[in-house]
Amino acid sequence: MNDSVNRQFSRRSFLGSGTAAAAAFAVAGAGGGALVAAPAATAAADPAPLINPVVPQRADPWLMKHTDGRYYFTGSVPEYNRIIVRSSPTIAGLGSASEAVVWTRPASGTMGGHIWAPELHHFDGQWHIYFAAGDSSDVFRVRIYVISTDGADPTNAVWGPPVRVYTHADTFSLDATTFEHNGTRYLLWAQSDTGVNSSLYIASMSSPSTLSSTPVRIAVPTLDWETRGYKVNEGPAVIKRNGRIFVTFSASATDANYCMGLLTVDATADLLNAASWTKTPTPVFVTTEGSKQYGPGHNSFTVDEDGNDVLVYHARSYRTIVGDPLYDPNRHARVQRLYWNADGTPNFGVPVGDGELPVRLEPASAVGTFLAHDGVTVTAVSAPVLASSQFRIAPGYAKKNSVVIEPVLAKGRYLRVQGAAVTIAATEGSSSAFLQRSGLSDGAGVSFESVDFPGSYLVLRQGALAVAKVGKNERPAATFFLRS
Repeated sequence: MNDSVNRQFSRRSFLGSGTAAAAAFAVAGAGGGALVAAPAATAAADPAPLINPVVPQRADPWLMKHTDGRYYFTGSVPEYNRIIVRSSPTIAGLGSASEAVVWTRPASGTMGGHIWAPELHHFDGQWHIYFAAGDSSDVFRVRIYVISTDGADPTNAVWGPPVRVYTHADTFSLDATTFEHNGTRYLLWAQSDTGVNSSLYIASMSSPSTLSSTPVRIAVPTLDWETRGYKVNEGPAVIKRNGRIFVTFSASATDANYCMGLLTVDATADLLNAASWTKTPTPVFVTTEGSKQYGPGHNSFTVDEDGNDVLVYHARSYRTIVGDPLYDPNRHARVQRLYWNADGTPNFGVPVGDGELPVRLEPASAVGTFLAHDGVTVTAVSAPVLASSQFRIAPGYAKKNSVVIEPVLAKGRYLRVQGAAVTIAATEGSSSAFLQRSGLSDGAGVSFESVDFPGSYLVLRQGALAVAKVGKNERPAATFFLRS
């Protein structure tokens, strides 16, 4: 692992400062193996925590960090009638940032229907917003458009009129994204296809609104997880790392079946050759009952204030939807750390749930391992499955400055003291409140003293987590480094 994983991590510094408006929603993976992360600078000192969801009721979230150091956010609004942009110096600050309406659909005619999935890009000295729009006479007659501006600040710029982006066919098309690779700009989008609702296409571009090559189909929904409710591949998002281009996409209906898949292409390959692309056979990000997150998808990528890769996506915090899922407003914008496996592929883990971002706890007595759980007990593991080693440290109930420790995969259950044992439970009469202290053996770490049993600490004994009074020689086993 590189230094960004091994350095001390503060849940109050990851992803920056600011007070998220989503605080009202307060506390509610993928395979194991070694994880690596992008290099990161030293985090800012003790800023306010980031709370998920970071922007409530904004689906299809697009978040980018611009060269001016600010974050810019846009997404679909529940009314599907306008395009909004927010800006903040931090990701956490987006929740309370003012929201500018930069374009509103006309009262009738072309583009007077559903307005979906805006994306904000800056290239060739201009800002561009790609979006999909239906017509007032048929809100689902959706096509791709782009608006542009020379203004420096997209939240208060004067935007030009929408320009249609014509593809290979005058059919249902949406979710356009753009990226540059080896001097060529490309457009990726979803479009209706024979026998399915939408497939993914790619083409090169000669201008922000003009394709310069014949579109090539690179993904068709054929697998079980792509065809639940609807046969859909949509919402492509691009991240280039480790000599490859990774394209995430979303699949199936927009209820709890919604999930994310992954396409991969070598960075030296011909991107306009469908044979260059490989689809991972299983979904990479799915509904997770343990964290109470349903239908995660339509993501984007950015980096946090320290340069770590961040996954941005929407999800609901409940499974059952009344009526058409498309009109349920509670697909909230969320963020979490994106990890990388030792082989250079992304590790998405699971949607981590509402509340503060989770951490991983590395015992000072067993460096290179992390606390992980099986749903009941907690042990130190050298290469745990990511989600099993993620814990949310949240404000406690017992006294001022107390905390509770909630496994990401066990929402509503906590590390609880039962006798000398520590278990994961919601049992009445057992203690789950701790005081987070400076590390007993190393001030760069932390130690957790039981509120109900003063002087007793969480301690690693024979590989398992217990609670006990700690002697001098055992202090490293009761000290934990908080890692991202």
